[in-house]
This record gives sequence, structure tokens and C-alpha cells, in this order.
Amino acid sequence: MAYDPSRIEPKWQRFWEENQTFATQGLSDKPKYYVLDMFPYPSGSGLHVGHVEGYTASDIVARFKRMEGFEVLHPMGWDAFGLPAEQYAIDKGVHPRVSTQQNIDNFRSQLKLMGFSYDWNREIGTFDPSFYKWTQWIFLKLLEHDLAYQTEVPVNWCPALGTVLANDEVIDGKSERGGHPVIRKPMKQWMLRITAYADRLLEGLDRIDFPESIKAMQRDRIGRSEGADATFPIVGQDAALEVFTTRPDTMFGATFCVLSPEHPLVDTITTPEQKEAVEAYVRAAAAKSDIERSGADAGKTGVFTGAYAVNPATGKEIPIWVADYVLMGYGTGAIMCVPGHDERDWAFARTFGLPIVEVVQGGNVEEAAYPGEGPHVNSGFLDGLGKEEAIEKMNAWLEEKGLGKRVVRYRLRDWIFARQRYWGEPIPVVHGPDGTYHPLPEDQLPLELPDVEHYQPTGTGESPLAAIKEWVETTVPGTDIPGRRETDTMPGSAGSSWYFLRFIDPENGKALCDPTLAARWMPVDLYLGGAEHAVGHLLYSRFWTKFLHDIGHCPVDEPYVRLVNQGMILGEDNRKMSKRYGNVVNPADVVADHGADALRMYEMFMGPIEAEKPWNTHGVEGIHRFLGRAWRLFF
Repeated sequence: MAYDPSRIEPKWQRFWEENQTFATQGLSDKPKYYVLDMFPYPSGSGLHVGHVEGYTASDIVARFKRMEGFEVLHPMGWDAFGLPAEQYAIDKGVHPRVSTQQNIDNFRSQLKLMGFSYDWNREIGTFDPSFYKWTQWIFLKLLEHDLAYQTEVPVNWCPALGTVLANDEVIDGKSERGGHPVIRKPMKQWMLRITAYADRLLEGLDRIDFPESIKAMQRDRIGRSEGADATFPIVGQDAALEVFTTRPDTMFGATFCVLSPEHPLVDTITTPEQKEAVEAYVRAAAAKSDIERSGADAGKTGVFTGAYAVNPATGKEIPIWVADYVLMGYGTGAIMCVPGHDERDWAFARTFGLPIVEVVQGGNVEEAAYPGEGPHVNSGFLDGLGKEEAIEKMNAWLEEKGLGKRVVRYRLRDWIFARQRYWGEPIPVVHGPDGTYHPLPEDQLPLELPDVEHYQPTGTGESPLAAIKEWVETTVPGTDIPGRRETDTMPGSAGSSWYFLRFIDPENGKALCDPTLAARWMPVDLYLGGAEHAVGHLLYSRFWTKFLHDIGHCPVDEPYVRLVNQGMILGEDNRKMSKRYGNVVNPADVVADHGADALRMYEMFMGPIEAEKPWNTHGVEGIHRFLGRAWRLFF
């Protein structure tokens, strides 16, 4: 009998579905193994061969663990809220609820075509009110514990998309989706205090099996720095710069200061002669993302304010500049610059003709900055001391003189948790007429998205929900006082920050997850997905897990034991698969020609799961022939 996957594969896929072969028993006596794929955003383009690679690898592990006698939880769901889904609906002229459901149906049928061993009884979608009821519940708990708040912050605002974007959604000053211009502007936003968990997020990295590259990116994003805050009085003004430095011992070599373009003192201290140049520079900086401002060109531009500060160590007046490589969100938004011993400061000083002073012996500061260690020179009471001793002595001197103090600071910023769009979880808050906000009672959850005809962004900074008078206008909970619902929605990363818990108990209407089941199944033993989520989803989900653990709703404080990142599959031309290049491979076409088993086996034989590798159609054909020979040996 000839090998015919079009006949063999559907037969067994029907058998698995009819017999619930892969259904998980929540509380069996077997040891457990939880293997999870990063659930996909159900795009209109459907499943691609990159999805198949990761899903095949996790499916192999799931099947192997079942054979070893484990009770395996291997679920699938949909990361269905957010900007991509809404923008797709706008492009197609349909409601996002309709287009999202259509895309999910297509994805599901494609996944079933591949023969993956998912427990489809546990299917979830972040856009389902029965799911986002608990996303809203978690937000209320964060609010209750002072980990959610509203404040005005500089954000990446995209006028064309009509919403705030995260830093990783901005590339070269333009939106990742659509390539629209993005500017920096202050806006009132909901924030989550992830910074309260900074040390624990760092400590937890030592206890989990993540790729070292992912750990390094998370450590860099958290950016824990020990140093000192020091006061630099501003000449001729009743004000001072509060400067954060990790090397207070080099203060004798500080020959200028630099402010972030967003620093509140920029307008105050800029002299009339410099006003026009400074305002132009600040406008230009507003068009750049934080990532751009911290990139390879950082420190190559700047503008003099015309003002001077007094170096507290030397008593000398030093110029104050503005440069976009200084970020308002890190430290104090003001730095002292020691060009003799910092490469970026050295390049800035050379560019603008600023003095360079040696305060640590070991190099030639006329030729390059010397960032290494050595005895201090030209440093008064620090002369002759090594680095650690000099830091300790300078910190003590600053505190004794009332000019500074020891501090620990983090690069990590609080999570901007609001989008000015329709397609997201409504934030369960009512604003009173006096400007105060009031949480919605838990028995009124879920607060559902209203059905609307017009969901396009307003471009005014308000969500489309603001125009729905009958939904917005309400009363302050527990009173008859008129109130207005919050009209911003949660970001797409909200639901993905806890979905792994819901897979354990997807039908529970009384809790996000039964404690007994959570204790049985958490943490996820193997998590598989793309490395692009290193400092977004993977950091946010670790934060939420720690919080839920703290309030008694999760038995562990780390969600994943082991993380594996699959590499990208390139086109046959060694370029990223894209409609633009005409090199996209549709897995459904491959299945039609060669069968799902041939596709899955080929992708596993392409090379290490983590590696980037090009597609080769002849390779699939070879695997198909191999399976045919194997079939003929037995049938």
C-alpha cells in the first residue's frame, strides 16, 4: 500500500479528537509535566512555518512525557487583544471581534491539520469576557496594593495610530506597525509599579533555566546601579541639579553636566541667547524613542543651555548642556560628566571642545578615556586611593557635608498600562467629578467592551470609548454621584501576563484558578517561544506571578522552570520570509503536497531549535520519500 498522508493523517486526527486522547486529567496520580507554547496572536495571514517549528518541538516533548508516564498539560489559546488585531480589522473594514474570531477559527483548523496533541478542551482567548474578567480582577488587586496608579509621564505617541506605544514598538522614530512617525509627549497614563519588584526580578533569574542571552537582557533592562545622588548648585539661581552617579569618586574630574531634554529645569535655566537652539533640540529629541537615544550614536549631539553649575568637589563652575542620551526615566535625568574616564563623555567633550581632566591614573586621557582602575590623582582628599576606598570616602564626605547620599537606582521604569484604543480590556475604574478614581466592585466584573460601529482611533489622545456616552456615563460605585468610566484600555500584554494559570482551570467562574489545581500544575516546566519577548512579556509575566504569589493566588513566584527560544526560519533566499520578497512558505500548502508528518519531521531536521536556518523545499521532499520507505517496511 502506497504512503498517502492525505488519507492516513485525517483518520488519526479524527480518532484523537473523538476519543479525547490528549485530554488532561487535572488531579491524576501521575507526576505532572506542563509544556506550553507562547500562545499566538491570531493574525489574518494564519499559521506560518515558524509557528510549526516551535509547536512541533513542544509537541514532541509532550508526547514523549506521556510515554514516560507523566500527566501532561499541553494547551493552546489566543493572544487576541491589542493593536495588531484592531489595526487588521480597520484595514479590512470589519469589527475586530468578527475578524479576530475568523482568524482564530482559521488558526485552529490549521493547528489541527498539523496533528499537534493539544488539549482543545482548555482553549482560551484573552478577548473572551470570561477570561478578561480575571485580568480586570488582577488590576483591581494591583490597585488595592498601591501597585497601580495614574500619573503624567513622557510617552511614545503615534498620531496616525492614535495611541501610546511601548519602546519595543518603535523603530527609528516610527511605529513598528505601519511605519508611522512617533513623538515623545507627556500624557496622563495608568502605570503598574513593576519597579517595586526590581530586586526580586533580578534575584529570580538565578533560579530559572533561561538562555543566558535572555537573562542578560532582563538584567540590563532592570539595570540595578549602586551609586550616589549629589547636589550641584546652579549659578545665579535658587535651584540645584540632583545628579546620580555610580562613580562619585571621579567627581573631581567632572567638567560639565548634561540634562535630559525632558528635565523640568531645562526651560528654567536656559539663557535667552540659547533659548531658540535648546527648544529646537528638545523638539528633535521628542521624535526619538528611548532605545534610539541609547543606541550607538548616543552622546554625539547636544546643546549648551548657557547656564553653569558648581562642582561640589572642586568649587568650580562647569557648563550645563542638554543631550538626548540622558533619559529622564533613569536616575534623576541629570548627570555629571567625567570625560577623562567615560568613553561617551570623552567623545562629547571632544565634539564640543570641553575640558578633560585626569583623576585616575593608568591611561592617556588626551588620546582616549581611561575607564580602568588606578590610584586617584588631582582629587584632593582622594589622591592615592583605589576605586572602592575612594567611593566609600567620597560618599561619606557628601553625606557629612549634606551634599549627597548613597542610593540604589534602577534603569527599569514602571509599566505604562494604558492604550488609547478600543480593542483591549476595559480598565475597571470610575472617575468622580472631583478627579478621584474609584475601583469597580468585583461583583460587577467583567466590565465588558460595548459593541460599537466606530472603533477607529480618535487621534485626540482619547480612546474611541470616550465617544460612547451611554457606556461612559455612570455613577461612582456605591453612590448616586455622577461619574465617568475610564476610557483607556489595557495593553495587549495584560492577558499574556497570567494566561498560563487559566489553562489549568479554564472554566472556573469563581476564581482565576483553583488553588489545589494551581499547586498541582505550576510552574510551567517547559516554555517555548521567540526571543523577541525577552524584556516585554517574559518580564511582565514574572512580575505578575510574583504579585499573585504575594497575595496568595499562585503557589510559586516564578512562572517558568525552563525557557527555550526557537530560531527564525528564513526563506530559500536566506532572507526573512515576507510577502515583499515573495518567499513566504504556507504550511498548509506543504501539508497538501507532502503531509503534516513530513513537514514536522523536516523542521526538526533543519538544525538546532535555537538556530536561524533557511527553508529548503527539496529537504521536505526528501523527508516525504523517507517516510514512504518507512511505511512500506511495515504496510
